[in-house]
Amino acid sequence: MRPGVTRLPAPSLPSGLTPRLAGTEIVVVFAVSLGASALRALVQFIGALTAPRALGEQQAVLVGSRAPGRPWLDLALQLVAIAIALAPVGLVAYLLARSGESMRTIGADLREPGRDLLRGTLLAAAIGGSGLAFYLAVYYSGFNLNVVAGDLPDEWWRIPVLIAAAAQNGVLEEVLVAGYLLHRLGQLGWSPWRAVAVSALLRGSYHLYQGFGGFVGNVVMGLVFGRLYQRWGRAMPLVVAHTLIDVVAFVGYAALRGRVSWLP
Repeated sequence: MRPGVTRLPAPSLPSGLTPRLAGTEIVVVFAVSLGASALRALVQFIGALTAPRALGEQQAVLVGSRAPGRPWLDLALQLVAIAIALAPVGLVAYLLARSGESMRTIGADLREPGRDLLRGTLLAAAIGGSGLAFYLAVYYSGFNLNVVAGDLPDEWWRIPVLIAAAAQNGVLEEVLVAGYLLHRLGQLGWSPWRAVAVSALLRGSYHLYQGFGGFVGNVVMGLVFGRLYQRWGRAMPLVVAHTLIDVVAFVGYAALRGRVSWLP
């Protein structure tokens, strides 16, 4: 083992949680969350491919108005949607507790705020810039839809809702796809790279609605995040990184849209 590299012990299934039950648990968790999102994204992608317009002439809105012309109802619906989207995180917390574990087991806690923030910030800086460059390249090559990061009315709550939506994405995706899934697959005896590959492909699949670039870019991000989770044993740095990436994307898009020529 190289000096300074920490290798986490291979986890095993807790007493009372059989391999079959653990597999069923994984299917149920993702059937009501990001697995369902992946299926919907696949159908949307097929629809975009078969549409009369080219991919680059179509839009994928990430955070859009839910009640145009009715700002207070729009705000209420935005907050309700964010709360509902986070419900699977509660399900994961319950399932971990039922098996004698906790969110602390997957590092989704506040034990190391300073280290998590530092790691997450550095990771966001490394991934964010390259991700933007990749998106612009695939969009102008015609392989991606025009991703509209935020299309909310110009109300006082626009930026807070965009930040909340970014945090929702970070918590939901990293707790489920990085922390919970990789933890359970490790307990089932999957090799690290096999587990990371499945996690990354799942991450890419529920971004298919954005086009080929959304899929490929998120698969690469999933490989990086997955390996870092396996190395650190903590989901929180990934939550921080993902949240920061989306905050910059959502708020930056709102600030720059129509003001710079290179942004679609």
